Amino acid sequence: MVRERAVELAVINGRSANEVSKSDWAQAQRELTGEPDTDQKQAALESAPESERWDPVPGSTGHQVPAAPSADEDEEGRSDNERLVEEGIAGAEHDQMRQASLRTDL
Repeated sequence: MVRERAVELAVINGRSANEVSKSDWAQAQRELTGEPDTDQKQAALESAPESERWDPVPGSTGHQVPAAPSADEDEEGRSDNERLVEEGIAGAEHDQMRQASLRTDL
């Protein structure tokens, strides 16, 4: 039964029936004997609430680090790309106004 399940797992994972890996055998063994898929430490971690799963320094509240200015930002904090987009929009608006004024002059 373990061999059959290990072959099924290999096929499910995109390998041929002849390419059964050690992990396929181990998973098949766990499934058929009722062993848990995860170790006790992993199971304890997964049972903890999401907010408590990762706490590098328990009890530490942490703090916000100020963002360092980038080399491509101007004094207003805009990047080169933002400035180019704004210039493009302004240019397009100017062209539209010019085109509209030419149509009304006819």
